[in-house]
Amino acid sequence: MRPVKVTPLYEGTFSVGTDKVFRRIGREDKPYKKSLKLSINPFLIENGERLVLFDAGLGELFGDETSIKTILGNLEKLSISDYEITDVFISHLHFDHMGGLANRENGYWELTFPDAKIRVSEKGWKKLYSVLEYHGEEEQDFFHFLDSRGDIEFLSESDAPVEHFRVELIGGHTEFHQALFFENGKNRYLMAGDVIGTRGVINRTYAAKYDYNPEKSMRERKRLQRLSYEQGHAIMAYHETDHTIFLLKEYDEKKGYLIENLT
Repeated sequence: MRPVKVTPLYEGTFSVGTDKVFRRIGREDKPYKKSLKLSINPFLIENGERLVLFDAGLGELFGDETSIKTILGNLEKLSISDYEITDVFISHLHFDHMGGLANRENGYWELTFPDAKIRVSEKGWKKLYSVLEYHGEEEQDFFHFLDSRGDIEFLSESDAPVEHFRVELIGGHTEFHQALFFENGKNRYLMAGDVIGTRGVINRTYAAKYDYNPEKSMRERKRLQRLSYEQGHAIMAYHETDHTIFLLKEYDEKKGYLIENLT
């Protein structure tokens, strides 16, 4: 049986403009003009017989510099095959967090993790279906393939479908955004998608215009920091470039949390 282990599966750092194409850049590089710098880190959790992903990466939906080979190559380095992944939890249904669930590497749509149970918010899935016409043809084909062929389990607002794993509706970045928790003894982790997307948001108070509900996202970001500090959860930051997993240690009313980098 495998020991408990959590590994970020770094897919790269990208410059992302209004065209939503991901152009690969170095970790230390600045983004191109009028673009954002964004890193991508699905997380692998090895827990006994279960090999679980928190979010699934880009896949091949975001331009020529993205490929399903990236996440599969990262797993291969850990001597793990696509068939060994047992579960995938998706924090929210933006395609940069779920694009790795299916691919056309062989010319037709296939499930990337054929034996995995895909766990998503039921209300989030219905919401995405209702607005699918506003997405591109490629995203529509991707969704319909998953909807018909994926082993999808819909999650309620507060759910614990697998021992040591649970989800909690937090909203904010999207209407049905979920925080993902892994809690097994002293091994305690939290992944809050884009609500705590990078290490840099810690100790900051701001309302982001790109969020579905900026005020709620701000409140949840603050609450989850406090929860992680009090209960000892290491935070996984999906869009972080340098330190993807960290702990919040000492707290000072003026300075905020002291951050201990684990990666």
